[in-house]
Amino acid sequence: MINRTPRQPAIECRGLFQTFGESVALDDFDLVVEGGSIVSLLGPSGCGKTTALRAIAGFEPPDAGTVSIGGRSVFGDGVDVPPEKRRVGMVFQEYALFPHMTVSNNVGYGVTEEDRDARVAEVLEMAGLTGMGDRLPSELSGGEQQRVALARALAPRPDVVLLDEPFSNLDAPQRERMRRDVRRILRDAGATAVFVTHDQAEALAISDEVAVMRTGHVVQVGSPLDVYQRPADPWVAAFLGESLTLEGIARDGSVKTDLGSFPAAGVSDGPAQVVIRPEWIVPTPAPEGEATVVDREYYGHDQMLLIELADGRRVQARVGPRPVLDPGDLVDLTFEDAVVFPER
Repeated sequence: MINRTPRQPAIECRGLFQTFGESVALDDFDLVVEGGSIVSLLGPSGCGKTTALRAIAGFEPPDAGTVSIGGRSVFGDGVDVPPEKRRVGMVFQEYALFPHMTVSNNVGYGVTEEDRDARVAEVLEMAGLTGMGDRLPSELSGGEQQRVALARALAPRPDVVLLDEPFSNLDAPQRERMRRDVRRILRDAGATAVFVTHDQAEALAISDEVAVMRTGHVVQVGSPLDVYQRPADPWVAAFLGESLTLEGIARDGSVKTDLGSFPAAGVSDGPAQVVIRPEWIVPTPAPEGEATVVDREYYGHDQMLLIELADGRRVQARVGPRPVLDPGDLVDLTFEDAVVFPER
C-alpha cells in the first residue's frame, strides 16, 4: 500500500460572505484546494460561482471571511492584497487577449523573469502553439485563442490559475477538445486550477474534485465519481444528471418502494427517497415483460431508452450498444445501484 502525504492547500477560503444590495452572493462560503489539483466550482446560474472566483482573485473583496493563497493570507483580518500581487493567473470567458499584440507578446505580457523569450517559448510549446508566436489573435480559431489565454495565465508561474466559464464561447466539438487540452496543459504545468462552470459533464470530465454550489455556499466537495454516484442530497443528485426518484419507507436497513426494496444501511426508519441513475437501470428482453420500450436514442457507443412501466410511468435507462431494443419491445427491469436519502 502506498502512503501519500497530503499536499498543502494552495487556496483556502473560510466563511466568505458577500452581498450586493439585498442579494446574498456568498453565504459562509468555504473551499480548500489542494496544491496541484484541478477543482471545479459547479452550480446553477446565480449561485455565487463567479463571485467566489473574483474574491479569490482579489477583484471583489468579500464583506467577511478569509482567503489564503499558497499559505499566505491575501484577505481578512485587515489584509487585502491587490490582485496583481496575489500570484494568480486568470483566464476569462471572453479570453481578453490584446488584439494588436502578437501571440508571443500576449503570452509574455506578465512575464518579468530575465529570460522572458525562453519562458514564452516554453509555455507556447506546452500549449501546443509552437510556430504561432507571430500571429495576431484575429488570425486564430476560438480554441487557439483559448490556449493563448491559458498560456498567458501560466507564463508568470502563478501559484494558482482561475478560469471563468472558459469553454462557453466554443461550439460542442471544440469544447470537448479544449477540455482535454486544458487538462493536459494544466497537468504538464503542475498547476493548481479552479474553474467555474454550470456544465455538469464539463466539471465531471476535467476535475480532480468538484465543489457543488447552491445559494452562495458549497454543499458537497468530492471526486467526480463521489459527487455523481453518492450525492449529498436529492438536490445534488438531480442537478448532476438524470435520475429516477422513488418514494418509500425505510425499515431495518432497507427501503421498500413500489418498484422493489433497496439497501439502506445507516438510514433511519421512516419515509425515504430512492434515487436511481439511468445507467443503473438494466432492461432485459422478456416476451412477457411488464415494461415496454417506447423510444430509443441510439448514439453508437450507447443508447438511451425511454421505458413505460405497467402503471404508465416512464423511466430512462442508459445501456450499451447491445442489445438493440426497439420501441414496442417488452422488458423486465432490474436495478444495479441506488442512493437512499431519509426524507427531511
